[in-house]
Amino acid sequence: VNEFAAALRDLGVEEDDVVTMYMPMVPELPIAMLACARIGAPHSVVFAGFSADALATRMESADSEYLVTCDGYYRRGDALEHKQKADDGLDDVDHDVSSVVVVDRLGDEYDHPMDDGERAYADLIDEHAGAEVDPVERDAEDMLFLMYTSGTTGQPKGVKHTTGGYLSYVAWTSQTVLDIEADDTYWCSADIGWITGHSYIVYGPLALGTTSVMYEGTPDYPDKDRLWEIVEEYGVDIFYTAPTAIRAFMKWGSQHPDQHDLSSLRLLGTVGEPINPRAWKWYYKHIGNENCPIVDTWWQTETGGMMVTTLPGVGTMKPGSAGPALPGIDAKVVDTTGEEVEPGRAGYLTVDKPWPG
Repeated sequence: VNEFAAALRDLGVEEDDVVTMYMPMVPELPIAMLACARIGAPHSVVFAGFSADALATRMESADSEYLVTCDGYYRRGDALEHKQKADDGLDDVDHDVSSVVVVDRLGDEYDHPMDDGERAYADLIDEHAGAEVDPVERDAEDMLFLMYTSGTTGQPKGVKHTTGGYLSYVAWTSQTVLDIEADDTYWCSADIGWITGHSYIVYGPLALGTTSVMYEGTPDYPDKDRLWEIVEEYGVDIFYTAPTAIRAFMKWGSQHPDQHDLSSLRLLGTVGEPINPRAWKWYYKHIGNENCPIVDTWWQTETGGMMVTTLPGVGTMKPGSAGPALPGIDAKVVDTTGEEVEPGRAGYLTVDKPWPG
């Protein structure tokens, strides 16, 4: 992190400059994020699966002059090129882009030209080996990062998360909801390109000093028991995933988790969409051995951290129901006129007041 922070400084990145990152799940991504945080430069991570046009739109909106990307990545054993997509996106950015840093992920499998203004990540790290950079002091309200919503309901919206509120809130929710302790091995299976990855792969767990598992690839390659193999091998204590994944695990069959020792697991979590009671019960039985509390967490890109969920060991779990609002969250279910609805009635979930994050 120190070495890359020094490299970014040398490339001209200053406090408050937005650095865009367009990378898959490789260690260089969280390293780059933390390097930016260290020098007071907000980062803007663009999910690697997004198009060149999505990259251009986000760089344009953020007025970002710096990009960290990679030559390509692996998917189900196949090497996929990524650099061309990044180049296509850069061609559509109207302002000048000062520097592009390229991580070599594919080695000899993909030979890509380095254009003017492009630097190899490995060369920069070598040039700044052993460097130490004093962290830049930031105000609580200074931007830590920019994250764009997916744009499914119109133009992508840039959500700014600030240093003090965001960091304290993801650390607190990681500790109280996910029950993370420093000596745990914790695994959130999200992608860092989404807010879940920012909050609960990078910032929350690392703020608490825990060991965080990061996984590149799909859950069914090379085999459908890949995730459970990793849980067993590393003695994972806490596992946080999405209902979509859980439904896939159900479809593949319980024989895959059943052939592994998952007794290290202490807590399970779910995020991203509502989970139906059937999937909840399967997760509870076949992954948690009816021994692990499940936290079903509701929140959004805009909130930065969890808002509605049961607390493990405190709240009563109900399959398919997220639970009450966390302390400090003024959540209500209202009708179209803004009036609170009675229990058992459908309505809109609102958050009326600011919250600790």
